[in-house]
Amino acid sequence: MRVEVKNSPVVGKIGTLIAVLILAATVIWNRVQATGGSNALPDPAVDVPLAAKSGQQIAVVAGGCFWGIQAVFQHVKGVKDATSGYSGGSVASPRYDEVSTGNTGHAESVKITFDPSQISYGQLLKVFFSVAHDPTQLNRQGPDTGSQYRSVIFYANDEQRHIAEAYISQLEQARSFRALIVTQVVPLKAFYAAEAYHQNYATLHPDNPYIAINDAPKVEHLRQQLPDLYKK
Repeated sequence: MRVEVKNSPVVGKIGTLIAVLILAATVIWNRVQATGGSNALPDPAVDVPLAAKSGQQIAVVAGGCFWGIQAVFQHVKGVKDATSGYSGGSVASPRYDEVSTGNTGHAESVKITFDPSQISYGQLLKVFFSVAHDPTQLNRQGPDTGSQYRSVIFYANDEQRHIAEAYISQLEQARSFRALIVTQVVPLKAFYAAEAYHQNYATLHPDNPYIAINDAPKVEHLRQQLPDLYKK
C-alpha cells in the first residue's frame, strides 16, 4: 500500500504535519540502520568498459515505489529515458490495481534506457544500491509493503547477470550494509509500461508529501554522493 498524507477535517493541519514528520523520521532511520550512516559504495569490480560508440541498451530494476526509482535515474548522466512499469509477474499487460494486490507477482519496476558510451551497467547498479532504494528490506521499501515493492534486478543477458551477482557479492564482502542484501537477480521476461498517470509522477507532483519525504531526498542524495553521475 502506498501511503499518502493528506489533510482531513479529523486530522487537521497539525496532525498532518506530525504524521509527515513521523514518516520522514522512519524512512531516515531505516536507511541509517541499513548502512550504518554511510551510503558511499565502491565502484563495481566487475563491469564493462564504456563503449567506443554511442548506442542504446536497457536495464530493468525494482526497489519500492517506481515513482522514486524513475526520478533518480532521470537524473543520471547517460540515461536517455526511464519508464515506470511492471515486471516479474504471471499476468500479461497488468494494471496498477491488479499489481497492487500482490497477486500477479509483478514488482513495480523501471526500465532504464541508457547510452553505454556514457555510463556502464555497473555504474547504474551503483546508483541503484547507493541512493535509489534500500536493498536490505524484504518485500517492502519505506512505508510501502508487499511483494510488489521487492528489490529486484531483472537482467537482460548473461553479462548483466554476471555484473549484478558480482556486485552484490562485492558489497556483502565489504559489509557495505548492516543487514543482508535481499535483492533478487532474475531474468527479464517482460516489461509492461505503467499507466500514463504514473509516468514522471515525482516531477509533476513535487509537493505531494509522499514525494517530498520518500523520493525527492533520493535525487538530492544522488547529487551529493555521486556528483559525477548526476545531471539536472
